[in-house]
Amino acid sequence: MRRVGWLLLTAILAAPAYGQTRSGQTVSGPTASALTCGVLQAESSRASSTTSQWTVSGPSGKTTETGVLRSGPRFECIDGAILVVEFTSTAGYSFFDAYFPDGTNIGYGRQQIDRRGSRFVLPIQAKARIAAPFRAAFDYHCRLNMPADPIQPATRADCIF
Repeated sequence: MRRVGWLLLTAILAAPAYGQTRSGQTVSGPTASALTCGVLQAESSRASSTTSQWTVSGPSGKTTETGVLRSGPRFECIDGAILVVEFTSTAGYSFFDAYFPDGTNIGYGRQQIDRRGSRFVLPIQAKARIAAPFRAAFDYHCRLNMPADPIQPATRADCIF
C-alpha cells in the first residue's frame, strides 16, 4: 500500500511537467498549407484542431475567412487556372467554392456538387455564371431545378444527368 501511495504522489507532482518544453525548444505552431493555381493563390493555417483560417488571393484582391471546421479547407487546381476550395463545418455542412482567374467565383453547398472521377459536376445554372473559357473544366447536372433559379429547356442538353 505504501508503494502505491508513493507512485501516486510521484505521478501527481510530475504531471505539470508533461506540457513543458526544455529551455531552447519551441512549441510547434499552427500547421499551414498553400497552393498556387495560375494567378490565384490560397493558403491556410490551423490555429487548433478545429479552427482554420484561409486566404485566397487573385486579380480581384484578397479574401480571408475563418471557420470552425471538421475538415479542410482543401485546395485543388483545375486546368492550371481554377482554384477550388472545399471544407466541412463542425455542423456537418460542406461547401464548394471555385475561384476563376478573371476575378469571379461561385459557391455551392457540397450536396449540390458531385464528383465523377477527376471532374466536378455542378448545377447547370452555374454554367451561365462561369466565363466561357472555363466552362469546359466542369460537367453539369439538372437536379437543382428551383423556382427562383429554373433550368431553361435549351440548357438541358448540356446535363450529364
